[in-house]
Amino acid sequence: MRSSVCLVAVLCLVLVSTAAVYGQGASPGAGIKLPEPKYDGNVSVEKALKERRSVRVYKDSPLSVAEVSQVLFAAQGITEPGRGLRTAPSARAQYYLTVYVFAGNVTGLKPGMYRYVPEGHSLTLIADGDAKGRLYKAAGQVPIDKAPAALVIAGSRARATNEGWMYLEAGHAAQNVYLQLVPLSLGTVVMAGFNADAVDKAIGLPAGERTLYIMPLGRK
Repeated sequence: MRSSVCLVAVLCLVLVSTAAVYGQGASPGAGIKLPEPKYDGNVSVEKALKERRSVRVYKDSPLSVAEVSQVLFAAQGITEPGRGLRTAPSARAQYYLTVYVFAGNVTGLKPGMYRYVPEGHSLTLIADGDAKGRLYKAAGQVPIDKAPAALVIAGSRARATNEGWMYLEAGHAAQNVYLQLVPLSLGTVVMAGFNADAVDKAIGLPAGERTLYIMPLGRK
């Protein structure tokens, strides 16, 4: 009897631990460790370049936390921990970007707005609830509505000595996302036709940050 009770307790601890890792029980401000990204795949860079296309319509099926993890690593993951260098180049290695995830239908992540933290490859829950719906209403771009998730690439105008640099960096990160989605059989489309002031306000970006790109994510 005692061994059965111990087994149940262990199983409960495992379930609680999994929920904490992937954000099921997280509250705003909580850190959520992401699955380790893969560093090798079965699609060459050349093939990804050939097959990359913008996708505006997505299947009605969820993304996984592992897929979101891989996409975030492609966008801004750290590739040289000693110097903090990332997957996308940045002028003077200043890294003006912050990537936000708006989860709507992601297995293992409750709906909400999350900030990607490259150091430690984790997420911070900013706001739970239908944050992707607020993003869609502010941006007015139809693909966001049906996508299971969306990325917002924001730039720090407060830190950029040359504001143009953060736009260049956003382009580098966005292309990384496009190429990473090919082996994942996922799609996206870069959106810039929106009122940035309205989007910044609707999603509650910190002062000094600016929405540069919106990239809905989904299955082709």
